[in-house]
Amino acid sequence: MSDSQSAPPLVVDLDGTLVNSDLLVESAFVLAKRSPQSLLNLPGWLRGGKARLKAEIARRADLGIAELPYNEALIAYLRGQKETGRTLILATAANERYARAVADHLGLFDTVLASDDQTNLSGQAKLDALRAHLDGGAFDYAADDDVDTVIWRHARQAILVNANDRLIARTRDEFEIGATFHAEPADWRTWTRALRVHQWAKNALIFVPLLAAHQYADASMLVMAVLAFIAYSLLASSVYLLNDLVDLGDDRQHPRKRERPFASGRLPILHGVLAIPALLLATLVIAVFLPPVFWLVLAAYYALTLAYSLGLKQLALIDVITLASLYTLRIIAGGAATGIDLSFWLLALSMSLFLSLAMAKRCTELQVMADHSGDAPLGRGYMATDLAPLRSLGTAAGYTAVVILALYINSPDITDHYTHPARIWLLCPVVLYWISRIWLKTLRGEMHDDPIVFAARDNGSRVCLLLGAAIMVLAL
Repeated sequence: MSDSQSAPPLVVDLDGTLVNSDLLVESAFVLAKRSPQSLLNLPGWLRGGKARLKAEIARRADLGIAELPYNEALIAYLRGQKETGRTLILATAANERYARAVADHLGLFDTVLASDDQTNLSGQAKLDALRAHLDGGAFDYAADDDVDTVIWRHARQAILVNANDRLIARTRDEFEIGATFHAEPADWRTWTRALRVHQWAKNALIFVPLLAAHQYADASMLVMAVLAFIAYSLLASSVYLLNDLVDLGDDRQHPRKRERPFASGRLPILHGVLAIPALLLATLVIAVFLPPVFWLVLAAYYALTLAYSLGLKQLALIDVITLASLYTLRIIAGGAATGIDLSFWLLALSMSLFLSLAMAKRCTELQVMADHSGDAPLGRGYMATDLAPLRSLGTAAGYTAVVILALYINSPDITDHYTHPARIWLLCPVVLYWISRIWLKTLRGEMHDDPIVFAARDNGSRVCLLLGAAIMVLAL
């Protein structure tokens, strides 16, 4: 008889061990996305105990079991153990509906022990269930957290999965270690991706009113604009985190978004949950030094982005109009922070231009998903057949922006600030070329998921920016 055949049953935890995630937190975000009003019931469910909370959420929230971020190294180890005839038991505090679905998907486990409506199978309760199931026999236990210590004390061997250095050091002194599976370390680069720091470039729109009014030499206004930029960036990152947590299931079915830190399991979901209020608090601290009207714009931005994350993104056309509005709100925020009055033409130009870019973003997503699976993007209100009309609407919005720019150049907002305003007309062909380039790249399938990010890395866009700056200088 082989060592594995003579070895006791191997018991495996689910959350943070078999799966690099927490199914309770994931399911709560699925519920928030699909039925936000159900969140009002969470306190009542929790008063009935954690087991009832998990059961009520599981009844209402369907997880994409096949797309969960499984621990592939551990699964390969378990498959090897299974092939030698070893008994595998999945024992988890997750609700039994999810646990059985995971077990059915993997086809590895002989038995599933999980939380039901009455019992939260964690800590001592899990140990009691294991003892009853095994008639007090020996077992090995694979898990990842301090709460599992009570079970490791009664196991023959402790198998450490995704455990931190402190837990590894302590368990090595207390228990016999059978195997160790180290977590992929999450460093500052992982958090930079999660916070989407590269997207902060969009918040440079806050400086547009300062530049348009030629007040960039005013130190007090410049300080206000910088503070507004920082506050807006921190708030935007909190929304990006929330958006990623709400969209976990959809992102995991996207060929590129599946590699995002939370969707891939590189960052624990709970860390994201904790980071959101921390970022909001930092935003409020900075906003205290800015005018109250800026607070209103900031609140409007957050409310609109929250509505976008929880529902508006699923409504065709409403989603792209919302995105264009969010870009325009950045310009409004710049005016609010510095006290500069904004031109109607500037706001109209912003809405039209960013509506075109938002539609380019949607066209790119539609094309990527069509090439990948033949389907439209999940969680959106579009069908694959919407690609052609979206292209037409997007290019029309882009060219309308050029017309608005021409009218803006002829307005007093421009003519009163420049010695040679006629030279600014040269901006029109530059912008016309740039928007046409964006759409040409989109139609060729060469566009990034976000046209703004693409433009920041695109040499052609950089040349257009330099030409535009030179034209404005020549017009002074």
